[in-house]
Amino acid sequence: MMPHVKARTVFLSHGGGPMPLLGDPGHKQLITGLKSLPDKLITPKAIVVFSAHWEGETVEITAHDTPQLIYDYYGFPPEAYEIDYPIKGQSSLANSIAKHLNHHAITTHLNNNRGFDHGVFVPLKVMYPQGDIPCVQVSLLNNLDPHVHINIGKALQPLLQQDILFIGSGFSFHNLPDFFQTPTHKSKQANLAFENWLTDTCCNAHLNESQRESQLINWEQAPHARYCHPREEHLLPLHICYGLNQAPCQEHISVTVLNKLASTFIW
Repeated sequence: MMPHVKARTVFLSHGGGPMPLLGDPGHKQLITGLKSLPDKLITPKAIVVFSAHWEGETVEITAHDTPQLIYDYYGFPPEAYEIDYPIKGQSSLANSIAKHLNHHAITTHLNNNRGFDHGVFVPLKVMYPQGDIPCVQVSLLNNLDPHVHINIGKALQPLLQQDILFIGSGFSFHNLPDFFQTPTHKSKQANLAFENWLTDTCCNAHLNESQRESQLINWEQAPHARYCHPREEHLLPLHICYGLNQAPCQEHISVTVLNKLASTFIW
């Protein structure tokens, strides 16, 4: 029997702000899922995170070896702004990422000032509480073009040969006002329809990669797409993850977060 090959890429739904770290009961399934993820993944020497919470005119890359945490949320109790996570950066990896992207005519900027936003430190603190794995954060492009984001992943494929874990940190459902509304039959069905479409698109082994890529590029045609994503920044880290692998995902995990279905996809 062939040994199980552990995954190197995961798109995860990172939850609402710091709520997974504050013990919010609406995030219980998500927290359990994040804690179990490392057993399914390689033991990485470094982590690269594509976070929904950073956009640039070019692809921005954290290049500082000791970045700070950015508490990029508001309205939470004081302890949300006292979260500590002793994670380091890795400038050599940042330079390697820039090199591969530039080789594919994707313009980059090595950013020596920006720290890690909550799309990075919240899921990583749950997954790897020791904070002893260096990390580099990579931004989205503010054009929000799905094809271009798939190409970012394609450009970084050579790095899959190294002991690097790639994380797309977003949310498969991201209609913020609706998280805090009482679910209705209509909203439940819309959430479910989009999740089913997304799961089939990412996991269906009967699709060829041209079909899968086309569906992801044209994601707005999916059922209830703009209800689930009024703005697509929380979906696009998935496109980068797909571009890295250009294959059906090997595992899908569904959880309920704040009364909404949300997905994790593992390659």
